[in-house]
Amino acid sequence: MEKNIFKKNFIINIIKKDLFYKKYKKIKTRFPPEPNGYLHIGHVKSLFLNYYISKHYNGIFNLRFDDTNPVYENIKYIKSIKQNIKWLGINVNNIYYTSNYFNQIYDYAIELIIKKLAYVEKLSKKKIKKYKGNLTNLGKNSPYRNKSVIKNLNIFKKMKKGYFSEGTMCLRAKINMYSPNIIMRDPILYRIKYISHYRTIKKWCIYPTYDFSHCISDAIEKISHSLCTLEFTKNRILYNWILKNLTISFNPCQYEFSKLNLTFSILSKKKLNFLVNNKIVNGWNDPRMPTLSAYKKKGYTAKSILSFCKNIGISKKENIIDIMMLESYVRNDLNINALRVMGVLNPLTIIIKNMGIQTEMILIQLHPKKKKLGFRIVPFSRKIYIDKYDFKEKFDKKYKRLILGKKIKLRNSYIIKAKKINKNICGIIKTIYCNYYLNITNQKKNNYKLKNIIHWVSKKHSILVFIYLYNNLFKTPNPLKYKNLITIINPFSLIIKNSYIEPSLFYSQNKKTYQFERIGYFYLNNYNYKNNLIFNRIITLKQNKFKKNN
Repeated sequence: MEKNIFKKNFIINIIKKDLFYKKYKKIKTRFPPEPNGYLHIGHVKSLFLNYYISKHYNGIFNLRFDDTNPVYENIKYIKSIKQNIKWLGINVNNIYYTSNYFNQIYDYAIELIIKKLAYVEKLSKKKIKKYKGNLTNLGKNSPYRNKSVIKNLNIFKKMKKGYFSEGTMCLRAKINMYSPNIIMRDPILYRIKYISHYRTIKKWCIYPTYDFSHCISDAIEKISHSLCTLEFTKNRILYNWILKNLTISFNPCQYEFSKLNLTFSILSKKKLNFLVNNKIVNGWNDPRMPTLSAYKKKGYTAKSILSFCKNIGISKKENIIDIMMLESYVRNDLNINALRVMGVLNPLTIIIKNMGIQTEMILIQLHPKKKKLGFRIVPFSRKIYIDKYDFKEKFDKKYKRLILGKKIKLRNSYIIKAKKINKNICGIIKTIYCNYYLNITNQKKNNYKLKNIIHWVSKKHSILVFIYLYNNLFKTPNPLKYKNLITIINPFSLIIKNSYIEPSLFYSQNKKTYQFERIGYFYLNNYNYKNNLIFNRIITLKQNKFKKNN
């Protein structure tokens, strides 16, 4: 059952109430990614929520890059994020960068120092952690906590000018070292980093922390509802404290919701980095990864991803969503839009004994329910390929495909009957000899009913292609339970096959997505070094039994 994002959603209820009481004139939301990695499906949930709320209420939606840590940030991530958002079809009203506000954020830090609400800390990183205490032990005041305003101002300004080494000092908020919420035990607001920033270059050597810059950026942009995931719940009190103690006229409100978790997937940036760095996958756009660039390469459609995000619901309860739900939206979209073709992944030769050397051209619709899309011409000849799993030598009542001595219908073509087989010295079937029946091509006209149908391609006219069959990267539905990911990697997460497809695909490469009839949906990815087509399997026609059982 679908749970539309605008139905029974606690955030929507808050917004409706705020609008009713005229708390805000206009709804403004933002998506604030840090440009230190690639977007994955978990980010899309937040992106979609913020975008569609603003769209639904005719508001403003900002994309803001939280670029306050030059150590890990890179322009390549900025470009990738922008491209992914454009691919999804999400329209952004404004693109901002936290670095746009560095001067203002610095001035607000000065304001806190003047108000005796911030001080320069000279303790080492290790001692700061020790002084903070933990959940069972209260914190301890720093010996530098009660320096005068003048001294703090002078030292902080010298920090900005580059007088001190990295790690020797930082600026901390002066709140409460005995607070039960560890985050409120004098959190760090600024730190020294002598690394060139991709936008400001070397203008700055001190950078604000996320907690300090984020709420100020929200206020500067007049964000009405600052939406984030549950791990920031404890940070909300700091968010509010900073805004309350600064001369900022606009005070946004922060609301938290549960992050997205998918079965057979991990969305932790650290663990995804592990997969890439240890070459378990072939980069961030490997179709087994949960990144948007990977989904796009695999052949997922933007529409199906957004439909999934629209219907998973928003709550404060952490849960794991079955990946089959995402796949069902992909499958539904492809079923409507993908052109149909035939391909054989496990070729087995059939020779039609009673057919001559001529080639017959068969006209077949590109989509069974969309005649307007046109037709394709498929050659039919004496030698054809079928899938080896579509033939059984011995009779089996439950087997609904080709059996020796029985008839079967070839897709969009003739009825054939298997007469005899030829095996190699190892006992493996190499060839099936059949007869075909010219007078019963059209079953309706001849009142001849035969429900069992298999697909095929002409051996002479088929095109050799490489099929990349992608499966789940992990063997278990909940890989988050395991510390050592290596032990749960699925050795069959990628299977590469030499396969044969009908020649019509060679002339329609402007189209990327196809349904290989009776097999699944495939995406035309690229050519290999021998100029062969490469197809990625997007998804099977039906749900995978292995995942269903798990």
